[in-house]
Amino acid sequence: MNLKVVRYTKDKIPDVLDFERRLREEEDFWGWEINDDYIQAVERSFDDRAFADSVSLLAYEDDAVIGRIDSTMIASHFDGSKKAYLDWICVIKSYRHRGVAQRLLAALREILKNYHIDTLIALTAANEEAQRFYKQVPNSKMRDVGIWIDIV
Repeated sequence: MNLKVVRYTKDKIPDVLDFERRLREEEDFWGWEINDDYIQAVERSFDDRAFADSVSLLAYEDDAVIGRIDSTMIASHFDGSKKAYLDWICVIKSYRHRGVAQRLLAALREILKNYHIDTLIALTAANEEAQRFYKQVPNSKMRDVGIWIDIV
């Protein structure tokens, strides 16, 4: 496998849209549509300073994105710490179990180390495949239960 992990930048949006379309061809349960509103929101995110602490990486095989990882850095006055939140990691189903997610996670961890972040917090997806992946991540342990609170 000729795998290359690179930062997700605005010029790579077309590659990511292609990835998301191919992702849905193999599994169609993602919960959001690839429509003009979605595309415009993603494009705007690259120009919005609120996203300055976001780190997103893409895994390419040849010229196509086959995996993606997204995170954001979190600073807290609670204990003066800086952590990161793993928002999403996904590999196209037909490319899974080949080390792509592990490579994405390892690359993200290296970047976060450079920002002096020592903890990456992830909410695990409910599906069994994701659960197995997270339980095998080195230097990790299941801790607190996650809760999603809608701001309405």
